[in-house]
Amino acid sequence: MEEIRPGLHHWKAFHSGIGHEVSSYLIEPSRTLLDPMLPPDAGLDPFRGDPPERIVLTNRHHYRHSAAFVDEFDCPVLCHEAGLHEFEGGPEVEGFAFGDRVADGVVAHEVGVICPEETALHIDVAGGALAIADAVVRYGGDLRFVSGDLLGDDPAAIRRGLLASLAKLADLDFETLLLAHGDPLVGDGADALRRFASTEPA
Repeated sequence: MEEIRPGLHHWKAFHSGIGHEVSSYLIEPSRTLLDPMLPPDAGLDPFRGDPPERIVLTNRHHYRHSAAFVDEFDCPVLCHEAGLHEFEGGPEVEGFAFGDRVADGVVAHEVGVICPEETALHIDVAGGALAIADAVVRYGGDLRFVSGDLLGDDPAAIRRGLLASLAKLADLDFETLLLAHGDPLVGDGADALRRFASTEPA
């Protein structure tokens, strides 16, 4: 785990279901985990001294290793209400709406387009941060979309819709961009997202 800004921790772990590393985060002031995987070679140990109080998913597909944290720390898991059908019959997941304050200093914003519950989380910590689920990824330096075969039947329309959503989100007050897929962008997050959102969709 690395503290990328005061009170904001990041780590990567290999996700066997998709075959590459993904990112998870801890917002220390509110003890909130985002899309958690277990940290490699550390497991739950880093969290035992000050246990998490909740887990927030940026979309329904990011439950990941949440069950291990729930079993150990008895913390609730939250996902936007449009994604709760994924959890019918268990595990237990609570719903929130766009605009809700899901934790102290953490507000849920709509991304949509790629799936109804696609969520961005605006986080009031260390100059501000914005966490994004699958709308944009960052492997190898630059922001980009996932490949077209993962964007549904009309990738061009999905890209146009996502660029419009991302342009609105880039106007929020934040410095750090937290990606569920790829490395966070620290310090230049809003400007980088604004530049990406102004590109022409392929």
